[in-house]
Amino acid sequence: MNILITGAGGFIGQALAAALVREAKAASITLTDVVEPAAPPKSMRTTVRCVQGDLASQELCDSLLTKDLTHVFLLHGIMSGAAEANLDLGIKVNMDATRKVLDNLRTVTPGVRIIFTSTTAVYGPPPTPGFPLTEANAPCPGSSYGAQKLISETLLNDYSRRRLLDGRIVRLPTVLVRPGKPTGAASSFASGIFREPLNGQKSVLPVSKDLSLWICSPRTIVQNLLHARDIPTEVYQGGSRVVNLPGVTVTIKEMLGALKAIGGQEALDLIEERRDAPTERILESWPTVFDTFKAQQLGFAEDGTLEQTLKDYIEDYGTGKT
Repeated sequence: MNILITGAGGFIGQALAAALVREAKAASITLTDVVEPAAPPKSMRTTVRCVQGDLASQELCDSLLTKDLTHVFLLHGIMSGAAEANLDLGIKVNMDATRKVLDNLRTVTPGVRIIFTSTTAVYGPPPTPGFPLTEANAPCPGSSYGAQKLISETLLNDYSRRRLLDGRIVRLPTVLVRPGKPTGAASSFASGIFREPLNGQKSVLPVSKDLSLWICSPRTIVQNLLHARDIPTEVYQGGSRVVNLPGVTVTIKEMLGALKAIGGQEALDLIEERRDAPTERILESWPTVFDTFKAQQLGFAEDGTLEQTLKDYIEDYGTGKT
């Protein structure tokens, strides 16, 4: 396998690259992002190349999108809050750059397998609270981010129908817990209210404690990205390539309870409640209950408990406290 990962500087890209190196199935892995991605630990079996660049550049596309590629993970994107704040930037990155990559690939290496990370934000609010959504429910995004991802989904689905490319479209839950600095995602606080207090730092909670989120751990997300890569094309039987990945529905109140269970009252006391209406509006437009029967039938992994996710995060990334 010869693999390309776009948006590889993000933590999912980094975790995915490390997992690919560990499994030692790929001959080469290329990581690219607007800032040069860090390289995973070296392997005797896999060549790793890290490339800085903007996917809007045809010169970069010519150098990255070569006919020897077998798999491409499209992870690049402007996240929900940032895409809502800057419409033009969201369109440029989430739509235009994605289309440019897909159009180059269908010409240079037809039929290459594409694993595209989308979002459950394509749906907008459910018909009634608690209604379990499936892939059969019509999307109606309540944010520019959701709309931009849906457009790219539709394009890749059509290119797959025409056998120009071999797409795998996975709609990710909110990934919890993200290490590092806050991102432009409206849901970035959800990681922050764990990450910062566990590091002994204050964190702002901008939404109601009654708000629910559909979440999944980084370990399970990476496991399911690798699984998506390996699903045989014939399994889709000419139908939609979209799959809602498994997750867990939790309230903010439950998240704070898990923080207290792992970090104690000391960690919980570092949370400052400060409501932010724009953030709440975006998150209230996201559905939080899903019927993931299709994902289960395709063999995708279920996620664990919230407390186990926190323990895994500490094991993988530490707390930053000395």
